[in-house]
Amino acid sequence: MQVEPIINERKSGIHRVNATFISFFHVGAVAALFFPSWQGIVVAVFLYWLAGSLGIGMGYHRLLTHRGFKTPKWLEYILTVCGMLALQDGAINWVATHRIHHQHTEVPGVDPHTPREGKWWSHAGWILTGTAQQHPESVLRRYAPDLYKDRVHVFLNRFYYMPLVILGLILLFAFGWSVFLWGVFFRVTLALHATWLVNSATHLWGSRRFATDDDSRNNWWVALLTFGEGWHNNHHAYPAAARHGLAWYEIDLNWWGIRLLQLLGLAKSIKLAPLNAISAPQQFVPTATKSE
Repeated sequence: MQVEPIINERKSGIHRVNATFISFFHVGAVAALFFPSWQGIVVAVFLYWLAGSLGIGMGYHRLLTHRGFKTPKWLEYILTVCGMLALQDGAINWVATHRIHHQHTEVPGVDPHTPREGKWWSHAGWILTGTAQQHPESVLRRYAPDLYKDRVHVFLNRFYYMPLVILGLILLFAFGWSVFLWGVFFRVTLALHATWLVNSATHLWGSRRFATDDDSRNNWWVALLTFGEGWHNNHHAYPAAARHGLAWYEIDLNWWGIRLLQLLGLAKSIKLAPLNAISAPQQFVPTATKSE
């Protein structure tokens, strides 16, 4: 199976479903500004953390994509559902896309969202065009075989939008329009751009600790927006490592969450970068740390 033709289809035309829903959510996010409420903002901040940190950062990314640690299956499914609240597609599609990114980083026409094809492309153009993350089944089976063998993950992947629909109805009827707009539309839109900044900004701006064979960079403000995902050069150096913030000043809330799970006996087999990764970064060997 060749990946290149599939990725090139991304530029063949507008992905109408994605473009429609993303536009709709941006309109809703702007509308939220006209219905300000502290209750809505508090709900939005809580859900931003729940979906962005527990769901995308810890769940979709560090657990499911890179298997940087292990949890009981019931907790793995809970973290997956939290990630579904971010409306960034199902876990299988998300994981397959990210694994393609790591296997073909910065290769034009192959890496799904390399900035070498344009800043806008890496940020949002790739998700609005062509196949986006809607890969053929053959690609999903190739890049996410572990998830495709799990019937629960296949079910959750198929109905990835349902948790947000249910949550939205609860917020609307229990708290009204203001909380609904902030907790769903504004929060989801902000989180989408935060995640897309990992694809764009952290391959364009920031510092490089490791001489990786790509353009990945450590970007502190993207790390703050994504609970630690912005330490991207560290991540590309050691993709399977559950901890991305390697220095004391590199705040990594997603790692703190994983560490808490470990202390509670809910996370084990945690993979970490070598202890001398900071003091001796020149010893980094790219071919030895490629992702799945």
